Amino acid sequence: MIDHLAFRRFPAYNRAVVVDDIDMKITEVIRGDDHINNTPRQINIYYAMGHEPPVFAHLPMILGQDGARFQRHGAVNVMNYRDDGFLPHALLNYLVRLGWSHGDQEVFSREELVQLFDVRDVNRAPARFDMDKLHWLNQHYLKTDLPEKVAAHLIPHLEDLHYAMAHGPKPAEIVIAARPGGKTLGELAEKARCWYEEFESYDADSAAKHLVAGAAPALEAAHDALAAIGEGEWSPATVDAALRAAAEKIGVGLGKVAQPLRVAITGSQVSPSIDQTVYLTGQKRALARIDAAVRRGQRQHAA
Repeated sequence: MIDHLAFRRFPAYNRAVVVDDIDMKITEVIRGDDHINNTPRQINIYYAMGHEPPVFAHLPMILGQDGARFQRHGAVNVMNYRDDGFLPHALLNYLVRLGWSHGDQEVFSREELVQLFDVRDVNRAPARFDMDKLHWLNQHYLKTDLPEKVAAHLIPHLEDLHYAMAHGPKPAEIVIAARPGGKTLGELAEKARCWYEEFESYDADSAAKHLVAGAAPALEAAHDALAAIGEGEWSPATVDAALRAAAEKIGVGLGKVAQPLRVAITGSQVSPSIDQTVYLTGQKRALARIDAAVRRGQRQHAA
């Protein structure tokens, strides 16, 4: 028999939790150590209702980088991390590793986590949520996952930027080109802008440094070499070979051709490798942008 008077003396929260867990046949409860004070009350309610209590485990709280409880100032819906460009398995890897360890291993597949995780190995001290570490782990997966796998997660970010997807490179090709320096899917998507949209102006510092009068021979040599690539032969390898041939033709190193060409193609002196940058722009569009940069230099020289 339940002592109803004693039962009602327990806080409503504890009564509701126990009734709910009994109804769902919960056998193990893992929760934050801020619930430790509730546990003895709930165990007594279980016994009062004639039920064996589940097994309880309490985990240390997660702290922000400033040492304060993370939920007070940093917690967000898990879907916000998706929107910020984190891969789901990177976030899972990070969260499991947060406060738990298996030797010095940092990167775990889902199968490894299932096999190796034991709640008894969770650290007793609170763990700190480190965004730099999460970015590092996400970048690792961006670099090592199959391009097609990453591309499936990249597509929504490309669509959010309203790119004309039918008039640009395949998402998997963007992954291959942009992932060496990208930490999030959002960064990869932003790097792809020059392959889907025309830029309105050149970065002033980049143009002042590289689109000078002396750059015309390099741009013209690059234009001729790229224009000579036959239909159906356009690829990163043929682009690279053409640019090396152009540099050799005018007697300079590849960098002397690559930098003005990079600014002509993207509007900036920062981009993925020059062969991928030019290739993903497409032959027709790349040649048109080189022509525009050469004309710009001619106008400035005439002025």
